[in-house]
Amino acid sequence: MSTLVLAEHNGQQLHNEVRHAVSAAQHWGQPVHLLVVVYQSEQIAKQAATIDGVTEVLHANAPQFEHPLAEDVSKLIDTLVTDYEVVMAAHTSFSRNVLPRVAAVADVAMISDVLAIQPDNHYVRAIYAGNVHTTIQSHDATQILTVRGSKFTAAELNGQAEITAVSVPEPFTKTRWISESRIESDRPALNSAKVVVSGGRSLGSAEKFDALLNPLAEKLGAALGATRAAVDAGYAPNEIQVGQTGVTVAPELYFAVGVSGAVQHTAGMKDSRIVVAINQDPDAPIFQVADYGLVADLFDAVPSLTNALS
Repeated sequence: MSTLVLAEHNGQQLHNEVRHAVSAAQHWGQPVHLLVVVYQSEQIAKQAATIDGVTEVLHANAPQFEHPLAEDVSKLIDTLVTDYEVVMAAHTSFSRNVLPRVAAVADVAMISDVLAIQPDNHYVRAIYAGNVHTTIQSHDATQILTVRGSKFTAAELNGQAEITAVSVPEPFTKTRWISESRIESDRPALNSAKVVVSGGRSLGSAEKFDALLNPLAEKLGAALGATRAAVDAGYAPNEIQVGQTGVTVAPELYFAVGVSGAVQHTAGMKDSRIVVAINQDPDAPIFQVADYGLVADLFDAVPSLTNALS
């Protein structure tokens, strides 16, 4: 048997999390196949073929995959699942939409956000906003799971996997793609950035959020993040929310500006290598997870820091 990994992409290139998922897939010591769903594009399949550890790229080319919907992708995987012992992907909003549908049709458990894979299908997962790690075991014939990319190393890009075209079932007709809205930015993607600057509700407004954090992020070549409270207040878009219900990040350097340190937020950034917190409340919980802390008025400290980086 083999392991099937669902590859996520933006229409032009693979997401970096795919390489982490492929690395995790090596645990079973069996051939790893990477599923790429596209329309009229071989570029992404060729990128996938270069990932070390991938033995075969399954190239699904069909009009419905110009804008892939979970209904169509899961329907395709349903036709393949019996050939695999493991079906998996990186833990993203896309895979969280696709793989539970596959698990439901296959009548097996969906195992989400795996932090570590152990022998005999034992998996370590985080519960209670990351405060408790639990180990579970699945006895299902087919293992369906998502893995947290930051917990697994990225596979190298020295592979030469074979690319094979696969048959695609008829599209799902009860759902159709209408439109999408993307935030275009020259900054690195939040989930793969080496430096992240995040702001909290203490910034006071969307205007202050942008005025204070954008210059610092530009100087550091960083991605912007935000707490759920800041997003709910309308200071920042939902796409940059860091936390248990947002994006999980693990950068080399994480700036928490005006972030109180709620458990919901720290669950999504506590794997950061170095955490720097700036908050005027010396008792803010964020200082408990910070490597460096500055108790100061953020409206004075952040501009000073930004200017010092000139």
